[in-house]
Amino acid sequence: MSSEKAARVGERRRLRNRNVRTATRTFVRKAEAAVATQDPTNAEQDVRRAVKALDQARQKGILHKNNAARKKSRLMAKLNQSIKDQP
Repeated sequence: MSSEKAARVGERRRLRNRNVRTATRTFVRKAEAAVATQDPTNAEQDVRRAVKALDQARQKGILHKNNAARKKSRLMAKLNQSIKDQP
């Protein structure tokens, strides 16, 4: 494969992966914001969406498996801590 073809293929993959990556980041940010507001029902729902997006990005090879696992773990820890702090 010539370097020109590899560059074209890489560019196509980059553009395809960008949509998934930005959507995943958005879900994670929304989940972190929901956890910060201490609203358990919305937070749990948003965390589930974020975990699903991370799993899908991992499955497609857009995120490394350890990266996705680390983000999921941190999100769940924040959610559990906020639920624990509820009166």
